[in-house]
Amino acid sequence: MLIDFKTASLTEVLEHKTMYYEKIDFSIVQKSWEILSSSLTLPFVIHIVGTNGKGSTGRFLSHYLYKKDFKTLHYSSPHILKFNERIWINGKDSSDEELEKASKKLQELLPLSLLEKLTYFEYTTLLALVLSSNLDYLVLEAGLGGEFDATNVVKNDLSLITTIGLDHQSFLGNSIEEIARTKMRSVDTKMLIGYQVSNEVYETALKVKEELKKEFGKEIVIQTVKEFDKYDLDEKFASYLKLNLHLVIDVLNELDIEIDTKIFNDVKLSGRCEKIKDNITIDVGHNPLAATVLAREFNNKKVHLIYNSYKDKDYTEVLRILKPIITQITILELDDNRIVDKNNLLDICHNLNIIVNSLEKIDPKEEYLVFGSFLVVEKFLRNMELNEE
Repeated sequence: MLIDFKTASLTEVLEHKTMYYEKIDFSIVQKSWEILSSSLTLPFVIHIVGTNGKGSTGRFLSHYLYKKDFKTLHYSSPHILKFNERIWINGKDSSDEELEKASKKLQELLPLSLLEKLTYFEYTTLLALVLSSNLDYLVLEAGLGGEFDATNVVKNDLSLITTIGLDHQSFLGNSIEEIARTKMRSVDTKMLIGYQVSNEVYETALKVKEELKKEFGKEIVIQTVKEFDKYDLDEKFASYLKLNLHLVIDVLNELDIEIDTKIFNDVKLSGRCEKIKDNITIDVGHNPLAATVLAREFNNKKVHLIYNSYKDKDYTEVLRILKPIITQITILELDDNRIVDKNNLLDICHNLNIIVNSLEKIDPKEEYLVFGSFLVVEKFLRNMELNEE
């Protein structure tokens, strides 16, 4: 069904947009921003790129800034249950009314030719930019990559580099250097590099610094976080989140904002090694890097893994990493053409000697880990809601 992108509701617009990543024409979102920029006043822009840890880093930082009385918007993706989660403003998810108003502004200012061509992620990024106008801080989480990500359409005042590993290779490259380069070429002024597994990330930063100077005359400053045990988090948070916390504190020091670690204690981190019941943990991670930190988190424990994966992920390596903590696995059925063929997962489980079982009900005596993507966590939570009704 065709719609008029000039008059449609936000729900209708998003339903008709291309949601999935593909080789897109970056000039469309650039042209759109050129038009919008004259009507908006952007705040200080903090751009977050990396493979893992972007969401928790952004929320730790945004929460702290808001608690320090700065007007702050945090843009992240994807969402778990409701689109509003993607745009968090001053301590809460954006309202339907705020989002609809921002969408109407896009429809008023942009020509139909651009409205029709913008992808789902580009359109939603522009919504966040509209809603950030006249605030103090905009914390922008890149969706994929960096240099040609829609979030890089605006100049960033500070760039945060979270842990970089192998993921989205078909889109970003087949090596740590290629992936880091794509992400770091989004930097405009200064990059703060957080915890890294590979030294190639630091080496690539120096190469990118020279590239950006030679190509664009940019004088990029590189700063690295050197300590990761100086500060502690409330024990309710997974231990690996301390790594992201130290990057956030470096940012606050850079912004000359006083540090009070107690402010972090009431941050709500949905889907980041989050215990939703005494025996159920959900995590939206989906790659070997995420599996590695979870395997450490559940060291000396055993879990019933509830899992599925996108077909472009290294699910073989994920299951190999998690095998030592798994008692059995339930493959959560998902109706999505991006999901791997169930028979592939069954073959891998057989080869790894992982027991596969269906899940009729939650056993209060068993520990569960729900992992594999936002889609897996969303389906599990919706099933729980239905079962509790």
